[in-house]
Amino acid sequence: MAARAARGQRDRDNAISHATVRPRLVRPDHLGDTEPLDDLASIASSPRRVRQSNEVAALRALHQFGRLSRAELARKLKLNRSSSGHIIAGLTADGLVREVVRETPSDQPERAGPGRAGRPGILLQLVPEAIFFLGVEIGVEHISVVELDLEAKIVGTSVEPLDGPSIGVEAAVERAVSQAFKAIPRERWDRCEGVGVSVPAQMDKTGLVRVAPLLGWREIRPAEIVRSALPIKVPVLAENDANAFAIGATYGQESSISGVTLFLVMESGVGGGIIVDGTLLRGAHGLAGEIGHLRGAGADRDRMLEEIVGLEAMKRAYRAASGLPKASFERFVSDVRDRVPAAVTVAEDWAKALAFGIVQACRIIDPDRIVLGGSGAALYPLVATRVASHMARSQEASFPIPSITVYGEAAFGAAFGAACMMHQKYLSLESQRYAEEQPDALAVESGGHAA
Repeated sequence: MAARAARGQRDRDNAISHATVRPRLVRPDHLGDTEPLDDLASIASSPRRVRQSNEVAALRALHQFGRLSRAELARKLKLNRSSSGHIIAGLTADGLVREVVRETPSDQPERAGPGRAGRPGILLQLVPEAIFFLGVEIGVEHISVVELDLEAKIVGTSVEPLDGPSIGVEAAVERAVSQAFKAIPRERWDRCEGVGVSVPAQMDKTGLVRVAPLLGWREIRPAEIVRSALPIKVPVLAENDANAFAIGATYGQESSISGVTLFLVMESGVGGGIIVDGTLLRGAHGLAGEIGHLRGAGADRDRMLEEIVGLEAMKRAYRAASGLPKASFERFVSDVRDRVPAAVTVAEDWAKALAFGIVQACRIIDPDRIVLGGSGAALYPLVATRVASHMARSQEASFPIPSITVYGEAAFGAAFGAACMMHQKYLSLESQRYAEEQPDALAVESGGHAA
């Protein structure tokens, strides 16, 4: 059977070697797969690499555009029907693509016509359940897990409490791995094609965490630790939580985001990620966007911004102001909504500090928009007008004020982004399915740091 499969693969390689896409190089740290298909990674001239590149193009097209007819996919790939057919046959045999009947509105029955004879239209689509990807956020107070299918849709989430500073990195990773896999039947584990992990840390371009001050970690490589703790052998990428959030929030969008977007993760700390015209800006040392380490103003000049607007800071301030020693963040937000005086006072201080930090960032990176994520972002809609008022008073009149929004899945943003990194890697020439054919393939194509 193995010999027959090998012959079949060689036949597919040879059948498409004459018809190939001639794309440009993808930019380093490119986020998302929605660039024109001509922008796929450059290819070698061997039949195997030609076939791999065209498979990648087909998978990306079906992810980007959804269901397509065979003719539509061939046009997207710029291949003739015969060459495209060989690609489709290979992906179908691998269980990644399947045919489905075109759905026709009940009030518009499909009519017979020349060459159609009343037959229903057949479309191609990705098989969502064929494989899955896991994204894990190891935070200070929680571990969040997201499972994505082949269509990059969320099929499962979980969150469990964690006292990160009280346990070491190995124990935190073991708990994260256990949480990620416990809801997945063991017989499905072999369908996992990657685990992405995000942490609130200062991480350089090689994946080395120099320091994670809120967790107490120093000089570690999270991707390596996670890979050694996994029950299966799959690719692992690690990323700073704010950068992972930025990756997930922009992944798979119908059109590339233009301009400058600042993404803020608001948990116990405050992290930032910057996207410039669809590309992640890391900075010289991987620290671009970290506004949480700005010093405050006035009486707060000896404290960092995240020590003023982070979750722990808000809870401490409200507990002191309200006399409720065990008040949770959720109770605080509820009391702000109900206009409880003590809660409103703390929220006003939070709005003023956040506005100060955003204004300083605006003077440096001049963003078009700011997107808030993380648990702490739940407070913003209740004080948005106060933040805008403080910004207007602090910002020079000649400086535009960016729009500020809260990400729809704010609480799972970093974990979702970590899973998206693995999905993006799979829809590339750096996929593990090609690495098995090309042992010397590069480790990383885009955002994230490999184990």
